[in-house]
Amino acid sequence: MIGWLRGRVVTTDLTGSLVLDVNGVGYQVHLASGEEHRVGDDVEVFIHTVVRADAIVLYGFKTHHDRDFFLLLLVTPGVGPSTAMAALRTMPTEELRDAVERGDVKRVTQIPGVGTKVANRIILELKGKLIDSETEIDDGAQVRPRYGDIEEALRSLGYASSEIRDALEGVPLPEEESAALRAALQRLGRR
Repeated sequence: MIGWLRGRVVTTDLTGSLVLDVNGVGYQVHLASGEEHRVGDDVEVFIHTVVRADAIVLYGFKTHHDRDFFLLLLVTPGVGPSTAMAALRTMPTEELRDAVERGDVKRVTQIPGVGTKVANRIILELKGKLIDSETEIDDGAQVRPRYGDIEEALRSLGYASSEIRDALEGVPLPEEESAALRAALQRLGRR
């Protein structure tokens, strides 16, 4: 899986994607930010790779925090990659995070393609699960796993969002991500 690319912009288009030359290989990357890039610019992007039956699609983000937020949006029922990209193109990640934490449905519905129903779902699924990317982490300190990462892994194993939420509500998870996933699986197995 491709997680990060650095290269020179070969082409750009109006849809927000560009072709990035990385050591002689051209990667088409759909960008989340509305930032303008010109042909010849050197660009670094964090990547989320989606492999489908008919295509491999690369989504590019300015920071890994933006990519993580995109992944959290994807776990919301009714939110696909197009909607999640539109969300990140509409407002900065921190502004969207704050709107979700405040339960500001009106602000979330400003995202193209997001109506009241989907905005409420986004708020319901993500409220309380978002970390402030501005928070500094001491060197050597381990990052506590986010419920969103654990939920995504459990969903890929076939568990429903509501089932996961009910099983993990108010349960502290271990620091290390694989241990947190094992603990979550044990909780789900007891239900």
